[in-house]
Amino acid sequence: MKVFTKIKELQEYLADQKHPIGFVPTMGALHQGHLSLLEHSKKDNQTTVVSIFVNPVQFNDKNDFDKYPRLLDDDLNLLETYNCDVVFAPSVDEMYPEPPKESYDFGYLDKILEGAYRPGHFNGVAIVVNRLFHIVKPDRAYFGKKDYQQYIIIKELVKQQNLPIEIIAVPIVREASGLAMSSRNLRLGENELQVAPEIYKALTLAKNLSRNKSINEVKQAVIDHLRRFPDFRIEYVEIVNAENLKPINDWDEGNPIILIATWLGDVRLIDNMELF
Repeated sequence: MKVFTKIKELQEYLADQKHPIGFVPTMGALHQGHLSLLEHSKKDNQTTVVSIFVNPVQFNDKNDFDKYPRLLDDDLNLLETYNCDVVFAPSVDEMYPEPPKESYDFGYLDKILEGAYRPGHFNGVAIVVNRLFHIVKPDRAYFGKKDYQQYIIIKELVKQQNLPIEIIAVPIVREASGLAMSSRNLRLGENELQVAPEIYKALTLAKNLSRNKSINEVKQAVIDHLRRFPDFRIEYVEIVNAENLKPINDWDEGNPIILIATWLGDVRLIDNMELF
């Protein structure tokens, strides 16, 4: 496994590697969800690159950025165990020698759901992902469905920038309890880890009820379930079209997906489930 911290050295190395190249961008604190992206890439491509970079410009809360787990040595050991080909772990100065000024227009896509609660977040994501795409020049890039809105926005970014990259969404990997794997789970206390799987139970309830209840009834049932646990502070429960994230009022208006964001203690968790 080759590890690079400098753009120039990475690009010189990749120039001699076999295509197709698969790319898995991460912020580290790796878990089985990230490793499933790596495994998909290794299956599809000759060369796989994983980046590890905690991107400061996508955090609208500096405390959240400061608390984000950084476990580079552990991450590198894990990636070596899984036979990753190349790791790119740049510094902030390497990625942003000057303060970034790029601005992207995703229309309504970055103003709803996560965008409504984290202003500027998706512009920060687009800045770093577009830079990484131009650095690595992959043929395919892999994103987890847990960050579903991010996946939709990255597809829009690639379309707007006319990049020859196939964006592949990989299913959510869950703990035995149903809790979606996330680097933020490391910050959950013992009691919170007992409560967190109720998010998955709420999503499963939505899937079961969607067969014979209206959209509003399903949403209310999910909210009522989560409110049984006072540790949750719900930000949103929404059912939208999975293709374009537009709200739907009837099940036949599109491919429905339910998305949840809630605080548990001082940790913000998101999850989703496709309903049909």
